[in-house]
Parts: sequence; structure tokens; C-alpha cells
Amino acid sequence: MAGALRFVNGRARAPPWRLGGSRCTFRPMTYAAITGWGACMPPAVLTNDDLSTFLETTDEWIRTRTGMRERRVSHVSGMELSIISAHRALACAGLDPADVELIVYGSCSNEEAVPNSASGVQAALGATRAAAMDLNTACTSFLYGLTTATAMIKTGVVKNAVVIGVELISKYMDWSDRSVAVLFGDGAAAVVLQATDAPIGVIGSVLGCDALSRRTLRVRGIGVGYAGRNVTIGDTKWDFDGQAIFKRAVHGMSESAARVMAEHGVTAADVDLVVPHQANLRIIEAVAKYAGLPMDKVMLTVERYGNMSSATVPVALVEALDEGRVKPGGLLLLPGFGGGLTYASLLVRWGDRVTPLGVSDKVLPPCTRTALEMVNEIRAYQDPGGRSAPGLSTLVAGTCDG
Repeated sequence: MAGALRFVNGRARAPPWRLGGSRCTFRPMTYAAITGWGACMPPAVLTNDDLSTFLETTDEWIRTRTGMRERRVSHVSGMELSIISAHRALACAGLDPADVELIVYGSCSNEEAVPNSASGVQAALGATRAAAMDLNTACTSFLYGLTTATAMIKTGVVKNAVVIGVELISKYMDWSDRSVAVLFGDGAAAVVLQATDAPIGVIGSVLGCDALSRRTLRVRGIGVGYAGRNVTIGDTKWDFDGQAIFKRAVHGMSESAARVMAEHGVTAADVDLVVPHQANLRIIEAVAKYAGLPMDKVMLTVERYGNMSSATVPVALVEALDEGRVKPGGLLLLPGFGGGLTYASLLVRWGDRVTPLGVSDKVLPPCTRTALEMVNEIRAYQDPGGRSAPGLSTLVAGTCDG
């Protein structure tokens, strides 16, 4: 009925338009500004030389193939990293946790399947009004989450959101497999989105999935399909076709970036900063080349943190802000890809503020062990090639790949 009230979250809201004789007045479009940001990186550093103590590799071999020198290993859970990141992002935005309406937890390394991880963050923050959802598209989980939360704000479902990208890969890494063990690290970061009438925040998104290539990246040993197969939790086998993933990653990120730029009339000259998924330096360089963007417009963290899956883009974004590389009104391009093989490219128009409104006093508990010590503890209980080998050797039924 014309002029009727809508009910959103139990609250009555006026329609976006009102009729008055021959006049029709439209409500301004709602956008979702990024108003807060915060990261939480584990302090323990695992260097390439550390990896060479138990893998047949060298610092030079890793650097020349990936651009990585080190990565982090967490002494706490991924949820704990996320909680501190969220506290820091909320302080930055000046938003009380009690006023948060949505929490999106982007990850493929949750501590548990039920209950979901976002609910744990909600409880720790005291965000009792917030809806809480987990989202897993592997390395693109943060980008998909940012798009989802933006859409929910634009459509009036919520007025604000906390979006988290976090991974704790060290616990289920096959540390005997050089092809993957040198690549990944732990970390987390979060952003706060708030409704605004200004045309800022995510202004364009292209999401997709090259599902015919999903078998090129698989972690065996995780999921209910391995129940009853004598697979010990923590034992994994990684299917990782590096050459195929490289080609598909460059194609997916480049094509989606070109599409989102074309759809919004953006050229390479208009982009102020690229904040890409940090999977491999050569992939990033190839994507920048295809987009016609010089590397001095690209934010890099891959050398220090490796591939943190869904945490790479938000951590790089936070560090770009800390380093003053994000300017008021700047245009950012955020491309990524992940298992599935999912891909995404987002255009983000930044607002006027590039400094925090406040600072959180939340910190991690002290870490008393080195990264290498923690990894060696994990290695000591892993046996993917022994006790769990039979259950990991064949594909789970119903995966659409076998």
C-alpha cells in the first residue's frame, strides 16, 4: 500500500518515497562508508631460514619464487585475533560495540563449525544487538564479506557492520609439504562500515567463481566428509597445482578488475592504490601489469606476512592507512582470488577521514615461544603420510570432482 510503513529489525520505517499530489520525493541513496579499521598480527615470526631447518629449501628458493621472506605463526586462536582486530576497528570508528548491528567473520579456518565464530566475536565484544554470520570463500572471504555487508547496509537491513578477515592456517598446514608450507601465515584484520548518504565505500563489485578449476586447490582432512575415515584432526593433505592456480589467479583477478573498472568508467589513471590479495609477488605483478598500473601504486605485505588467505587484503589495507598511502577521497582497487576458485574485485571510494577517532587498549597475551618452536610442536603430532594416509588418499564422495 502506498505510504505504508516497512518494518526492519522490528522497527517501523517510512518508505523511500512519499506521494503528495503529483509530486514524488525519493530518499537519498544509502552507501556504506569504511569508518574504522584495525589489525592484529601475531608477534612470532617464521623466517625462510627457519623453514629450511625441516624442509629441503632455502631462503633464496622461496624468495625468488614467491617474494616471501617471513610469515607469522599465532600463539592464540583465530577468534582471539579477530576480537582484538574488531576492538581496534570499533575504537577507530568511535562506535560502541553495543551499537553494532552485524558481524561478518570471513575465514576458512574456524575453530568450530557449530557454534559459528562470529557469535563468539559478538559475545566477546558485548555486541548483543548484532546479527552474526560466518562466510567462507577461502582467500576472498573478506572481499565477499565486505560486499555482503555493504549490500545489507544499502538495502536498509542494518545501519553498520564489522567485517573480519582472519586465518589460522598454521594449525592445519601440512608442514611436510614444501609446495604449501612456505606460502602461508596467520593474521587478522577488521573494518567497520556505517551507513552514509555520501557516495563512498564500496562503489563497485565483481564476484565470480571458476568452479571447473576447484580441484586445483583442496585441503583434504577438513570437513564432515572425512568423519569415520580414521583421519586425525590436524592431519591434512593439500592438492595444490601451483602452475594452474597461478594462471587462473592472474586471469580471475585481472578480468574482474577490468570489468569493475569498465562498469564504473574508471581507468588505471583514476586508481590511487591497489590493495590486492597477497598470494605471490609474481601474481601481484602480473595483475598490475594487465591493469596498466605501476607497482608504486600497489600495496605489498607479501614479503613480511606471506599468504594469510582472507586476512591479506584487510591487513594490507590497515597498513596502507597506517603508512599514509590512503588519501582522503582516494579510489582503491581490491582484487583477490581463492579456493573454489573464487575471485573478486572491488572499487572503494575512501571518505575524508584517514586517521582513527580512538585507540583500543586491547592486546594479545604474551607469546613465550618462537614461531619455529610452535611449528615443531604442530609437526610432532602430525602424521598425514602414516595413520591418516588411507583416509586422505581418496576424494570424499559428493564433491563433484571424482
